[in-house]
Amino acid sequence: MTRLADFRLETYFSRWEFAARFHLTASDAQTMTLPQLLALADEEDLHAWETMSFGYTETFGDPALREAISRMYTTATADDVICFAGAEEGILLAMQVLLGPADHAVVVTPNYQAAETIPLSLCEVTGVALDPDRDWALDLDELTAAIRPNTRVISVNFPNNPTGKVLPARDFRALAQLCDSRGIHLFSDEVYRGLEQDPEVTLPHAADLSPLALSLNVTSKALGLPGLRIGWITCRDRDLRSRLERAKHYTTICNSAPSEILARIAIKGRESILARNRGIIAANLPQFDAFFAQFPDLFQWRAPDGGCVAYPRYLGSDGVEDFCADLVAQAGVLLLPSSIYTSELTDTPTDRFRIGVGRSDPEPGLAALTAWLRERR
Repeated sequence: MTRLADFRLETYFSRWEFAARFHLTASDAQTMTLPQLLALADEEDLHAWETMSFGYTETFGDPALREAISRMYTTATADDVICFAGAEEGILLAMQVLLGPADHAVVVTPNYQAAETIPLSLCEVTGVALDPDRDWALDLDELTAAIRPNTRVISVNFPNNPTGKVLPARDFRALAQLCDSRGIHLFSDEVYRGLEQDPEVTLPHAADLSPLALSLNVTSKALGLPGLRIGWITCRDRDLRSRLERAKHYTTICNSAPSEILARIAIKGRESILARNRGIIAANLPQFDAFFAQFPDLFQWRAPDGGCVAYPRYLGSDGVEDFCADLVAQAGVLLLPSSIYTSELTDTPTDRFRIGVGRSDPEPGLAALTAWLRERR
């Protein structure tokens, strides 16, 4: 196994995430307090919380949590779910279980870095880029051409981080059918599912479309509960699920007992949490529209189809890297430049930055950004 490269996003965040005054690039929706979350609990889960002990938990995950998760899907049962310490552990172990040196993977870019860095440490990987000139469209013909006889995994992420793109449902279904016809595992990162402003564009779960597909999700993003550190993979391939459990024996072994109970409460109350978070995004988007409208010579802006991040273009002569570096150092406003989303597999835009639209009250950060831009002029 090849040594993993530094994780660019986390390295950048370790310097700035908690030092910057205004975190305008957050990838998660607005979080909740413990009392707010407990207010959603039914009697059974509230009793479990109040009488909880701090022993080990089951490697697959709390049975009641897995049962609650399975209800999100139309075809899965609790036995098709395995829980992890966040989504990152799920990505790492799934790729290690699915891929070996003789295999090949296809990864869509731009993406969350682990989606390509981990497969690249295990086997040959081909990238297929979303097209920024066609509203981040995915060319299924190009993706099909990238498949080899030894392709084992196709990895996608919709709603996409960082672009906010949601693939048309017909294309997503066609992708699942393509994978089935070739015996390929579709690995679908669905951590932003549920934050689409138009519910009609919400994609089906990959695990519902194919018995070979893996649907990755987590409490961190759409639910806005990253501190719980609970993620999961749903897959109807029971042998694969067992292999994932055995791989987990070498990492976290089991999850945090308090987090599993709180995640259970959140999953059961997810419709109200998601409605709240969609409302926050809907209220925020006009503020972002108004901000970008002030500076048409500096930015090209498009609101995300889904999720709570977007990837505008920066048109300034100084370039997006200097723009973001000067902005956080001088005004305390944190954005992520496109260097965080470079790929070893494909060309990626060098004039973009990630901005988050899911946190409450973005106005102070936007005001600080506006003032800084006007001072520079």
